[in-house]
This record gives sequence, structure tokens and C-alpha cells, in this order.
Amino acid sequence: MAPGEYVQQTLAGLDRPAGGVDPALPLYATTFVVVDLETTGGSPDGGGITEIGAVKVRGGEELGVLATLVNPGVPVPPFITVLTGITQAMLLPAPPIEQVLPSFLEFVADAVLVAHNAPYDVGFLKAACAKHGYRWPNPRVLDTAALARRVLTRDEVPNRKLGTLAAYFRTTTQPTHRALDDAKATVDVLHGLIARLGGHRVDTVGEAIEFSRAVSPTQRRKRHLADGLPRGPGVYIFRAADDRPLYVGTSGDIATRVRSYFTAAEKRARMSEMLAAAERVEAVECAHPLEAEVRELRLIAAHAPPYNRRSKYPERMVWLKLTGGPYPRLSVVRGLAPGDTAYLGPFRSTRTAELAAAGFHDAVPLRQCTHRLSLRTVTPACALAELGRCPAPCEHRITPQEYDDRAVAPFRTATTSDPQVVVDALLARIEALASAQRYEEAAVVRSRLAAVLRATVRMQRLAGLTRIAELAAARPAAGGGWELALVRYGRLAGAGVSPPGVHPRPTITAIRATAETVEPDGHGPVPRATAEETERILSWLERPETRLVEMTSVWSSPAAGAGRFRDLLEKAEGGGSHQLSTERS
Repeated sequence: MAPGEYVQQTLAGLDRPAGGVDPALPLYATTFVVVDLETTGGSPDGGGITEIGAVKVRGGEELGVLATLVNPGVPVPPFITVLTGITQAMLLPAPPIEQVLPSFLEFVADAVLVAHNAPYDVGFLKAACAKHGYRWPNPRVLDTAALARRVLTRDEVPNRKLGTLAAYFRTTTQPTHRALDDAKATVDVLHGLIARLGGHRVDTVGEAIEFSRAVSPTQRRKRHLADGLPRGPGVYIFRAADDRPLYVGTSGDIATRVRSYFTAAEKRARMSEMLAAAERVEAVECAHPLEAEVRELRLIAAHAPPYNRRSKYPERMVWLKLTGGPYPRLSVVRGLAPGDTAYLGPFRSTRTAELAAAGFHDAVPLRQCTHRLSLRTVTPACALAELGRCPAPCEHRITPQEYDDRAVAPFRTATTSDPQVVVDALLARIEALASAQRYEEAAVVRSRLAAVLRATVRMQRLAGLTRIAELAAARPAAGGGWELALVRYGRLAGAGVSPPGVHPRPTITAIRATAETVEPDGHGPVPRATAEETERILSWLERPETRLVEMTSVWSSPAAGAGRFRDLLEKAEGGGSHQLSTERS
């Protein structure tokens, strides 16, 4: 990250240690550093700070104070002097901000930073750290102004200015536009606001920070749905009053993820609609994240929750296959039959299947007409035959054997092992079109090449795993021990975790004894699972840290298979046609 570049923190960081503070820490046990700055005005640019006041408190007890004037290195505007009483003469002997920062950063270490209108103060401090080469510790930040907007009504206070809140809570120190006085006043305001949080069921520092952010009335009202959920990996299901699944999700920490739906970071309109209909959240704990991902896919496929978009209809996958008969053609179908031996897929949409079909039609002389051809009867040829784009099997200009050698065999070879012939033909066509400056047509062929390669790479990758009757694998668990998976014909049949310091083999034996029975009675490259499930398993297995423990057969892919064209596929998907003209071998 370049100096001076700031990155907006995500909600996911809320429940990870930041500044050394656990978000589940009770408010009464949390160490707060309440800070206030006086500045020369303007926007944060690494300078302009004239005074820092900070008070460290915990459980209502003052632990320390830091207060200093700061030489900003620039003149103090007259209106600032009138407002704060800080003059240029007072600041001349003061240390510059780069000398103050080390003491301040040490003072705020392992504490929650509190300020009134915190973005202003934090912005100046972060800019100063970036300018002078100090690492910003990224503490959790609580804004008393934002918290007051959530806790206090207009009937109680007309506004949320520090002076107004100090009068309402009768602080022992009144704000004076001097840093330490204002910080001490903010301490009392903070304590007054914390006292009000109990009525909102806000007891921890993480909850207080999230409560201070803008959330909808529905989110606030339904926040209790996240209570009591487990902290481990698994699947969560939002259910309606009639128990219908509304939304299914997965997380490595179910409780943290579900809580995020009731925070200001959740702004999706469809999620707001879902929360309004939700009445409870069901959790399904899993051994590890892979099992959680697979269970999520299966639950979405089984229930089609209305608020899930991805993977909602896995049964809508389509295939590209060769039809039967003496002169086969390519056909897009919804499923494969046991007799189908030449096919490609699965594709996520008919459009992508048709794009791949067009690529094969550009490369090999497969007929494109839908007529049922006969070896006895001649059918009139179409325009493609006249243009030389079809060998006219309809008029018996080519024998079935010649047609098989020139058109059918290249398709079979490309899908099951080596697509070199198809790739070469498409690259030659792209090069010819680009040389003729027909770049738009070349781009169309490039997209067809990408569709062919994407599908062949995917199918051969899936088939390599789904041919294996059983495979056991292990991956180091974050807390020690091993995450274990038992895979049968590309389907997750069992999962578990072996504890630290214990050999995983007994756990694998126990998983095998209770694992799902998977019969090899399906057809195609994903006979017993969805392509998406097998791909999730493949991603887990292919990680460098994963270890293959046992296999009933060899896991292999064709030596001259489609996988060797991955680099070409990346270029076809993202580059111009001129980048492909040099790829012919």
C-alpha cells in the first residue's frame, strides 16, 4: 500500500483482532482511550494538529492522561486562536507531530479509540502517521456522536454536540475547545451512553461499535435472531414463519456472519426484504469449511431459497453432445443418456453451449442442419454446402466413414483428450481475419475458442476426480490437527477433523464407517454430484497444503489434454485477437 493510501475496513474485520481488542470483551472490562484534537482547520494532510489530549479509562477508572501542544509548522489562523485560545507563541516551543506520535501510539496500544465525531480526529492522526512513516495501529474506533444519535432521542437533546451532551450528562469537566478538557468531558459522555446501552442489549465493545452505525428498524428489531449461534464453520438458514428457507449461506464463523446481516454494512435491498420475512435462523455446524460449502450447495439445490442467486438451479446445466445416426450433429441437451458417448459440458447456460458449438463448427465440418438424414434418401443441400462450410452429407457427397474421420473424430478427441486440431483451426481463422483487418469477426471467433477451451478444460478436470471410487485427503486445520475429507466419485461422502497430536488415520477410518454410500451408477464427468460441488472439492484438494492419504485408483488427466492450453484460455478470455495469432504451434 502506498504511503498516504487508506483502505476502508470491511465488516469482516469487526470480529477479528484489531488493536489487540477482542470484540466480545464486555464494555466494563474494555480499555478506552478517549482522544480529542485541536487543529488549524482544513482537511487532514499530515499536519495541522495543534494539541492532543487523551484519557485512558477502564471500568470507570482513569488509568492515564496524555496531553501536549503540537507545533503544526504552519501559522495558526486568527479565528482558531479566538475559538481555542491557542496562540502562535504557545506553539513555537512545542514538539512537532512526528515527535509526539510515538508516545501517542504507545498510549493507545491495545485499547479502543474513542472520539466525538471520530472520523475527523482519526483522519488527522492517520494522515500524520502516513506522512511521517508510522504504522497506524488500526484500533477499533467508537464515535460518541454516532452513538448518541442511536441512544438519545430529540426529546432528550436537541442536537449531539459535545457541549449539549456534556450538559445533559452533567459532566465534571466542561468542554472548552481545548483538547484535554474536551477529552475529559467526552469520557463522562461515554460513560453516560454506555449506561444507556444495557436497555438495547448491547454489552460488548463489538456490539457497541456496530450499534453506533446506521441500521434499519428491521435490522434492529430482528437482531436477536443472531443470538446463541455457534462460532464454528457451517451453514446458516434464514427461515420464514412457515419454516420455509428464505436464504442459505455459509461461513467459517456462523455467529459472526449472521450478526453482520444486522449491521450498517448490510445494504443489499433483497437482504432487507429477506430479514423482514425471517423469523428464525437455523445453524448446521460442519467439521470444516469444505463441508460447509458443499452442504450449502446441496441445501440451495434442494430448497431453491428465493433470496439466493448463485447455484440456485444446478439442474439447469446443459450439455453439448453428438446425436446418433450415420451423420451426427451437435445438439444442446438438458441431460445425458447412458448411450451418449461423445459430449462436452456441463455448461451453465444454453448460450455458452451454443458458443462452444459454433467454435466446433468453425473448426471441423460438422453439419449444422437439423434434418434426419438417411443413407438411402438424398436431402437437398442448404446454403452452407454451397459456401463450402459443410461437406453436404445430405446429398451423400461424403461417406459416413469420411464424415466420421473429418468431423466426428476431432470432436471426440478434443473433448476426451487433445483439442490441438480444433485449437489450431480456430487460431488459423483468427489470424486470417485479423490479417484482413476484420477484427470484429476475429473477436467473435476468439470468444468461441474461449468457450471450447473453457468447457474442455473443465470437463477433463472433473472427469479425472470423478473416476476415483474413493479418495481420502487431509489438510492442516487452523487450530492444529487435520481437516479430513472422504470423496467418492467426486461427491463429498464424509468429513471430519482429527485433533492435534493424534494421527489422523483412526479418524479417517471412523469417517469411512459412517460415510455416505455413493454408487457409480451415473453418467458423464459428474455422475454422482453437481459440477459445482466437485469443483469445490477440487479446489480444496489442489491447495499446496492438502495431502492425499488414500486412493482406490490413480488420479490422472490426459498428458496432451486441454489443461495445457490454460495460458491460451486466459489470453482468449481477456486479450485481443492479435495476442492469439502468435499462439499457433
